[in-house]
Amino acid sequence: MLITGGHAFDTITFFDLFDSLKDIQYEHFQQPKANNQIGMGKTDEYDVLVFYDMWQSIGELEKVGYLRLASEGKPMLFLHHSLVSYQNWPEFEKIVGGKYVEKARGVPVEEQSNYEHDVWVYSKVENITPVTKGFHELRFFDEIYGNVKISDDVLPLLKTRHPKSMEIIAWENRYKNSKIVYIQPGHDYRTYGDESYRKLLSQAIHYLAGK
Repeated sequence: MLITGGHAFDTITFFDLFDSLKDIQYEHFQQPKANNQIGMGKTDEYDVLVFYDMWQSIGELEKVGYLRLASEGKPMLFLHHSLVSYQNWPEFEKIVGGKYVEKARGVPVEEQSNYEHDVWVYSKVENITPVTKGFHELRFFDEIYGNVKISDDVLPLLKTRHPKSMEIIAWENRYKNSKIVYIQPGHDYRTYGDESYRKLLSQAIHYLAGK
């Protein structure tokens, strides 16, 4: 189940990316339709939920739906700007394992996250798992996020030393009974078309699906 909405992106190259992933079939849902499906419990046929949305509106029924998925052990993959979703729902930070804190009234400046486009990011594998298997270093020309909240409980997968970036740019998290993976790179066509990125996503989805 591939979920988008709330943020513009290079749609042609993005869907070409998912079309290229071998042995993976997907059905695309744009928000708010995706949350309606989750809220109504209509996700049983999907092995993995992949989030590339940046959505803020979420009702109580939908919150219960997300928590139900986690209790049932549904695996989830969160990509790039999905880290910014649901700023006013604290439980979402626990699900993903981190939070990009947007500028808002009452949020101290020192707690606000930041970003920068068009940056070369060099990263090294921190832990070898089925997601990072076959990699040692990865390089992307992408958007970086800085001053991001990351749980101490996540398993780091990729780390960078870029001075303006969050150090951990991919991790695995456990929430209730669900395996969660977050991958920060993935802003536009330059990363979508990168063979290493495609392999990274493919391995993450196969791992989460238990294949």
